[in-house]
Amino acid sequence: MTSPSDIAAMPPADNARPDGGDGEQPEPFGLGSSPLRTDALPKALGIYPYASDLWAEGLLWGAVLRAPHPHARILSVDTSAALALPGVRAVVTADDLPAGPDGGHDGAPHGPVVADRPILAAGVVRHHGEPVAAVAAEHPDTARLAAALIVVEYELLEPVTDPEQSFTAPPLHPDGNLFRHLPLRTGDPEAVGEVVVEGLYQVGRQDPAPLGAEAGLAVPRPDGGVELHLSSTDPHGDRDRTAACLGLEPDRVRLVVTGVPGATADREDLSFQVTLALLALRTGRPVKMTLTREESFHTHTTRHPALLRYRHHADAEGRLVKVEAQILLDGGAYADVSAEALAAATAFSVGPYVCPNVFVDAWAVRTNNPPAGRMRGEGALQTCFAYESQLDQLAVRLGLDPVEIRRRNALATGDSMPTGQAVTCPAPVTALLDAVASEPLPALPVDDPDADWLLPGGPGGAGDPASVRRGIGYAVGMVHMLGAEGEDEVSTATVRVSGDHATVICAAVDSGQGFATLARQIVQSVLGVSEVYIAPVDSDQSIAGPSARGRHTWVSGGAVERAALMVRHQLLQPIAANFGMSVELLSIADGKITSYDGVLGMPVGEALEGKELWATAQCRPHPTEPLDEAGQGDAFVSIAFCAMRAVVDVDIELGAVRVVDVTVAQDVGRALNPRQIEDRIEAGVAQGVGLALLEDLRTEGGLLVNPSLTGYRLPTALDTPEVRIAALLEERDVVATFGAKAVSAAPAVVAPAAVAAAVRAATGLPVGRLPIRAEDAVSA
Repeated sequence: MTSPSDIAAMPPADNARPDGGDGEQPEPFGLGSSPLRTDALPKALGIYPYASDLWAEGLLWGAVLRAPHPHARILSVDTSAALALPGVRAVVTADDLPAGPDGGHDGAPHGPVVADRPILAAGVVRHHGEPVAAVAAEHPDTARLAAALIVVEYELLEPVTDPEQSFTAPPLHPDGNLFRHLPLRTGDPEAVGEVVVEGLYQVGRQDPAPLGAEAGLAVPRPDGGVELHLSSTDPHGDRDRTAACLGLEPDRVRLVVTGVPGATADREDLSFQVTLALLALRTGRPVKMTLTREESFHTHTTRHPALLRYRHHADAEGRLVKVEAQILLDGGAYADVSAEALAAATAFSVGPYVCPNVFVDAWAVRTNNPPAGRMRGEGALQTCFAYESQLDQLAVRLGLDPVEIRRRNALATGDSMPTGQAVTCPAPVTALLDAVASEPLPALPVDDPDADWLLPGGPGGAGDPASVRRGIGYAVGMVHMLGAEGEDEVSTATVRVSGDHATVICAAVDSGQGFATLARQIVQSVLGVSEVYIAPVDSDQSIAGPSARGRHTWVSGGAVERAALMVRHQLLQPIAANFGMSVELLSIADGKITSYDGVLGMPVGEALEGKELWATAQCRPHPTEPLDEAGQGDAFVSIAFCAMRAVVDVDIELGAVRVVDVTVAQDVGRALNPRQIEDRIEAGVAQGVGLALLEDLRTEGGLLVNPSLTGYRLPTALDTPEVRIAALLEERDVVATFGAKAVSAAPAVVAPAAVAAAVRAATGLPVGRLPIRAEDAVSA
């Protein structure tokens, strides 16, 4: 049996020297500076170690058989041909997982909120690509061939693919078809505005399309447990759920985070991890699995497709009187985080605007479509597209500028949301609008013969330049930070200082948001130590929670800061005592300890010589509460806002759209790493533009029709517009760590609405669905 120490892999790139390896001290460093991410160069050079690079002595390879139908009853599973294939060491089905509470084999269901999704389908398959069986073999080709040899007899069932039909369709699961119904009621239901506009809006299925497909390695342990090496973004949650599905105690499962190649959603479906572990336990040998791109599309969750009906009432000056809405989210086959996404969609259904009367009914339902889950701004993005489209309608009806109608209704600090929650954090909606509106517009390319590639369709395109129309659109949006509705948010960190360097131990996974760099900056600022090592993450460390909603900047960053401050006190206390002063009269800056009167000036390295100091601390923000039966309650810790102006060129004959420019203003609380913030905004805009124009994971009768990077269109460098940062407004949120707000979700939420507004302005068409198709942009 191979032990974890036999696994050959390079150390994580986040442990690289902060000086870049050349021995020179980086300048500047600490909070407010923009040091280069330590994993940037290894990733650019292709030497960063990912989970797919792992290896172990005696390695077996895993493969999964997936259901070819969206809805079917499993009558029998014959694994004999697969087991007879030379080189096959194990074949597992739902019968090999622990029995359920009633003694039957239910596939060990799991889920982040509701345990309704089996690891391997038991009795019924509920979506195309659902795992049914898995194989371990000596060679990856052998494993895949063996999986194909498994004979499954199905009885086809009628799939429910229209979420509107799920209300009356037979139950697709013992838990029923309704994940959640959330009404929101505030104000006078009889209120009526002088101007009323209505709209029906659709948002398609966006896939996170991660840079690297899911991969991992499972190694059996001598104590009967298993060690998993995965690109997990929630090591403790994944460990606990994996142990439960395997019938093991949590301390018998260890999860080591390995090379996360960026994540904008849950990194992996748990069935992948548990199946991998089950094969390792069954064979007593390490098992590795690397999914194909098509399998990856079948494995992880997507953004919730949505159908939204809206009616806005306004007075003659354009001020909102009442908003009525019906919101329907397609959660797919299993619950995942549909209830959480629905809470955001409902609470933010009016957007960053004041409206005294709001009446919303929102539902998340089960279908036989692919499961939907966590993805940047889940719930908030769908409603942002709808309410911003409604405001554009009102502006046209009232003859108002689209910026002006937003100004007249803008939410501000001290106002209340429709949920009754007071907005106590900075809410500079008007300032954000003014910032993007005041930026100069980009030049027109029509008169430049060398700029024909800038027109929709590119050089030599079939379109006539005379058919190109330019459109300018505005949008504002909001997202919540951290968990919602009573979710307990906590993170723990340890800071250890020895000699001239420090070590941070925190199970917060850097999934691309740059937490490892931020943690290093925090320790540098608090302790004045330049060399800071970030320990690799595993589930043996104290809990830090999942990498979602920008929570690690707040919660894990807060834990690192508190631990560093405790170490700082340990360092300064004896020095202060020697000089007969309090610790508060000493400061650390630029690598030196200085007294208030300037008498003492000692290098930090000298004070630390021969010492080893450490401290562990937790950070837990103030609690929230669930929304009640009327959608009322203080459900969110804090909110971030973003405004955007999009400029597009549209060929109104062909329907081709090119996004020329996106100007962004965002309230960030405090810019802890300005360059990293700008990078995250650009990434969010790119993802939002992708949903606006290209990205659509399509199904026909519940079957995925484009599960590949050739069929599922992603924006390239040529599709990504010029992104200009008009303002990073730094009005600190007093309850947040460092006063900072999460960054990357807000631009992803707002960009689709801004692009749609610009296409609407260019064509005069309503543009009621995302992504915008060519026929949606063709104008007479």
